[in-house]
Amino acid sequence: MASAYIIASVTVTNPEQYEEYRKYSTIAMQAYGAEVCVRGGKVEVIEGDWNPGRTVILKFKDAESAHKFYNSPEYTKARAAREGAAIMRMVLVEGV
Repeated sequence: MASAYIIASVTVTNPEQYEEYRKYSTIAMQAYGAEVCVRGGKVEVIEGDWNPGRTVILKFKDAESAHKFYNSPEYTKARAAREGAAIMRMVLVEGV
């Protein structure tokens, strides 16, 4: 069974409100077994014109677990808290 990764690129537009999202998303990550690989940190583009902004990479045991996290009541609360505080781009990728 392949691991699954949620990769997010975030443009934060309201840092104070975004902290509320971070609080709730952390609760959801802990509840659904997300392994945090990257959460913020310096981004250096080494090829192309990509501008990912704040980058988050979460690892799950499989795609089903990642979907359970994303659709959970805990993460639904986090998404509601993020509304108007950030522009989110998020993908689910199966990997190793």
